[in-house]
Amino acid sequence: MILPGGFAGEELSPEAWERVKALIKDIRGSGVEASFAVRSSALSEDSAQASFAGEFETMLDVHSDEDIWEAVHTVRRSRESERVQAYSKAHGMDASQEIAVVVQRMVHPDVSGVLFTADPVTGSTSEMMGNFVHGLGDQLVSGETNPETFTLRRPGGEYEGPSEMRRFAPKFLDLADSLEDELGGPQDIEWAVAGDKLYLLQTRPITTKVRYNPATGEQNDSLLGDCLWTSQLVGEIIPEVMTPATWSVWEIFFNMMRPKGYPSVGNICGRPYMNYSLLYTMVRRFGRSPEDARAEMETKIGRLPDDMDIPVLPITTLDLLFDILPLMARTLWSARNLRKRIPETISSNPERCDTLRRKILDAQDREVLASIWLKELRPMFLEMALTQDASNDAFFPPYTELNKELSQLIGVDKADSLISTMRSRSSTLASLGPLMGLSKILSGEMSRDEYMRRYGHRGPFEDMISRPSPVETPGWLDEQLADYMESPIDFEELFSGSDGEFEEAWGRFSEAFPGKAEPLRRKIDQMMKAMATRESVRSELTRVVSVIRVFFLRAGELTGLGDDVFFVTWQELVDILNGDESSTRHIPARKETYRRYSEFPPYPMLIIGAFDPLKWVADPNRRSDIYDSRAPSIPLDTETLKGFPGSAGRVEGLVRRIDSPEEGEALQPGEILVTKTTNIGWTPLFPRIAAVVTDIGAPLSHAAIVARELGIPAVVGCGNATTILRTGDRVRIDGGRGVVEILEKAD
Repeated sequence: MILPGGFAGEELSPEAWERVKALIKDIRGSGVEASFAVRSSALSEDSAQASFAGEFETMLDVHSDEDIWEAVHTVRRSRESERVQAYSKAHGMDASQEIAVVVQRMVHPDVSGVLFTADPVTGSTSEMMGNFVHGLGDQLVSGETNPETFTLRRPGGEYEGPSEMRRFAPKFLDLADSLEDELGGPQDIEWAVAGDKLYLLQTRPITTKVRYNPATGEQNDSLLGDCLWTSQLVGEIIPEVMTPATWSVWEIFFNMMRPKGYPSVGNICGRPYMNYSLLYTMVRRFGRSPEDARAEMETKIGRLPDDMDIPVLPITTLDLLFDILPLMARTLWSARNLRKRIPETISSNPERCDTLRRKILDAQDREVLASIWLKELRPMFLEMALTQDASNDAFFPPYTELNKELSQLIGVDKADSLISTMRSRSSTLASLGPLMGLSKILSGEMSRDEYMRRYGHRGPFEDMISRPSPVETPGWLDEQLADYMESPIDFEELFSGSDGEFEEAWGRFSEAFPGKAEPLRRKIDQMMKAMATRESVRSELTRVVSVIRVFFLRAGELTGLGDDVFFVTWQELVDILNGDESSTRHIPARKETYRRYSEFPPYPMLIIGAFDPLKWVADPNRRSDIYDSRAPSIPLDTETLKGFPGSAGRVEGLVRRIDSPEEGEALQPGEILVTKTTNIGWTPLFPRIAAVVTDIGAPLSHAAIVARELGIPAVVGCGNATTILRTGDRVRIDGGRGVVEILEKAD
């Protein structure tokens, strides 16, 4: 390779030319008739943002030293060509391209071609497409010859195409897998076959499917391939568009495991989505049938439409054995130890957070602050996130087993109805803590300072690093108290009524199945205790996130970035604190990306394949429940919505459709709240409502848990409630069956 420094102006320096001739002589060896290819290598060429494919000159079948000299200068001069200038401008890049020149011994192929390891249109990685021609590949690139086509299906490598290339199918599959693993994404591979040998000539990212642009902060993991993504669970945790700071922190935990480069949680245009296909594929590879795998996934994550096909990813059993199982074994061992320490973790975490918060605020030196993050705060966050995961692992097995046993005994609908009456029978459930605390302030049982110490970190945007927590907001507590006084709650009476409803339903079950009642009741008690623990750990994880926000704010003060600090990742922030401020040049473009993403309405709950928010918004038939890149959008037309039974009870009323708790002033007593999702920041609104309906959610989501505790009917995880229902519609809610009937549409 001749680097730009080897040129004096436009001419190759004599010293560089002598070195080139010596290397050419070595390459020739005894083969004096060897020929060469002379081609470009630019800094931005074949990058994740642009390919410049065919824009710079390439000289093939060059023989003599004199011809090589001329070819080197031809390639060098092509950087100033009109087509390079136009391509650079179109991609928002500097039109002045500095390039190196590569001189390679040329392969005289029998066959030349390209292989796309993902469908360049749909993004599907389950099928690779190859084109080839006989002889040199320039015929293929120039379009002078119609190519032959073949396909390879993954993970098995099934080949379909001309028989002459069938024998190379295993080599293509190995080459594609290794390049994707090494380079982190789908590739556009140039190859050649000479004799019985397959040669890799060049590979570049498929630039039409770029998942992340660090310069602008644009990220779209739906371009990864033909995956099913869901905002269930994660959409409740992070209900808004994320800044780079928020995503980079949560990604520490979300993507500890990335088999074959597939993230377990992706970033789709600023919003988090769980990779349903990845989890489903892993369950299938462990030997579960499609029906059992789907049932297990739906219990934990959320129900899918009956006719929805779940894309399976090209992950083999060997991938599981060598890449995933070792990590799972370490994680399970860690989770077992963390579960043992959960009570101590819950009790000690507030003091640990207070101590670290003071240490951060006292830091006067940038490098000291960076060290606090790396050695103390980041490990604390990861430990607490893993503890949250461990508490989930302690909860889901008894819940899944109970659900299965009840369904077998009394049917799915009745089992759902019975489970939807179960409440924790615990006055310390963390999801209700902020609401019950308001009543304690008014009764004199708790001081305002104690309330803020316990609950000041909880709010509708508690997991968004860039959003202030209630403890930072003057007047927040006064507003909460004023709202509560409009709809006060007698918690003792409320809990007594909820307990009575469950006991009545359980009594009927016990009479029908006397031999099953006692062991199942023990499982219920175990499950509800685990749920209360899970909620407490969730609260403490949020407390750690509030300390991370303090770290970012302090870093903004020490660096002079202010609130712009939320537009760099934690990795970049550590570099800035240690003196490398190069990433700050990206902040204006990232802020613009964040603003643009924030203007879009919330994306569909389920996304299959490549998602383009601009095309989705422009579609008059767009839906908020499903987006499938493989099929046109079909308008919804229904009078009945189906979701999960969240909390038992039947009620009729008028819909109030709102998108955030800040709009809660519009909510009138006795109305039915309809929204995308809820989290703890919505809890103060629940005493006013007659029922709640959400797009996102499952029987264990915030809306369902709080509604059960307060005895409010709830239907969660409908997917399309906010698309179909509007303020003023009259509906009938059956929380035990998970059904919403539209009785009368508003004018």
